[in-house]
Amino acid sequence: MNIILYLLQLIQYQHKQICWLLNFICRYIPLKQWTFNDSHSPKYQKFKMDKLPVIKTFIKQDWQFLLEYYQWKYGRPLKPVQRRNGKTIPEDTICPLCGATHHFLYDNNGGNGQYQCKVCGQTFCSGELVTTPFRLFCPHCGNTLATKKDRKFFRIHKCVNPKCPYYLHNLSKVDTKDREADFGKNKYKLHYIYREFTVDFFAIYLNSLPKNASSLKFSKHNAHVMSLCLTLHINLGLSLRKTSQALKDLYNISISHQQIANYCKTAAVCIKPFVNHYDYKAGSVFTADETYIKVRGIKAYIWFIMDAASRSIIGYQVSDNRSVGPCILAMRMAFRHLSELPENFKFIADGYSAYPLAAMEFAKKFKDSFQFSVTQVIGLTNDDEVSREFRPYKQMIERLDRTYKASYRPTNGFDNYDGANYDLALWVSYYNFLRPHMRNNYQVLKKVDLLSGADNMPSKWQLLIFLGQQTILNLQAEGSNCS
Repeated sequence: MNIILYLLQLIQYQHKQICWLLNFICRYIPLKQWTFNDSHSPKYQKFKMDKLPVIKTFIKQDWQFLLEYYQWKYGRPLKPVQRRNGKTIPEDTICPLCGATHHFLYDNNGGNGQYQCKVCGQTFCSGELVTTPFRLFCPHCGNTLATKKDRKFFRIHKCVNPKCPYYLHNLSKVDTKDREADFGKNKYKLHYIYREFTVDFFAIYLNSLPKNASSLKFSKHNAHVMSLCLTLHINLGLSLRKTSQALKDLYNISISHQQIANYCKTAAVCIKPFVNHYDYKAGSVFTADETYIKVRGIKAYIWFIMDAASRSIIGYQVSDNRSVGPCILAMRMAFRHLSELPENFKFIADGYSAYPLAAMEFAKKFKDSFQFSVTQVIGLTNDDEVSREFRPYKQMIERLDRTYKASYRPTNGFDNYDGANYDLALWVSYYNFLRPHMRNNYQVLKKVDLLSGADNMPSKWQLLIFLGQQTILNLQAEGSNCS
């Protein structure tokens, strides 16, 4: 009995100590700084994407119907504007929203050309016949967004309300010395900002193919020589000139490196539709990254999106810039066979801002069916819980970048973007359908029954070209543009 009392006293003492420690931690140790320390700093606010604004579309209204509705609701008619200052409004001035005559218009700024309709409340300027199709409002304060900058592919809209709670919250985190210094606040992103894209990236055709490709009618060589070129150049990673030399040394086949490049272009024209339209049965976790290449000595970019479950490449894109446009095109290719996102869907990328912007455009275009957030793994070390949990997915796509760079390095860069496009299309087809992977017990990632019956790699390339031709015929039968 004494032992039980002693244990109860010990438990009560431990409970008091735990309560004291929790009280001490809550008072003197800022736990919020342990996780996402960088994300709470105002210096990293510029890398964050604000949520979508409130969009109000322009709908033409009838002022006479509004007058009748006012009469029905309040039991009295809406009287015209009584002008006591002797000023008049031109008789040809009407409200662009509801069409109310000048009798129901206020002089809103002392004769400087701005009016306000008493019927619908619309504010407009003199001579304004057509209003914008929609208006953007700040989701935090409801203030109308002002257009600040007009770039090549987008416009920047900004909330300039100095009393906006979003602005005041960000301003409270800025150091006092920066707030007191001249233009010190300009170093931070404090106001709500929205980018309106002027290019519809969802209307751009995805299956861009290289130009000036040769035909499959061989005058000197045959299809087997073409498949040998693909095997040496794509599978073994030889350059075009090394491939030409290997064919001469091994098979006594004299062929120029330019003819090999023409064969690769032709194969890419046939194979790319099959690779792009193949249903990969993707899982619920996608991981994405971008890496750079050189085209004519100038930096270009390649975007990869991988299915984390099968490790197959489900989206890819070559671009001359690192903006959000190519990111959207790669995402469109990855989401091609999805009518809606799977349950518990996760999209994992690095801290680059193009991925959240692209996700925002998908939510804007397809509403709830494609509304997802991007899990960003920032940095090289696991300093926070997000990096510690999702770092393996980020390492998958980084290993994919290194695998592609190993095959890209012998090319020493590309001469044009057509060469980069056809090389990437062929490499992705090899990676998904022909390359044995150690993780998959040295089997291919996506097994195709027709390819499994081939004895050697050149015959598999010929069958892959045949599958691409069948895909093109099916697309033509369905009325799709595959050229």
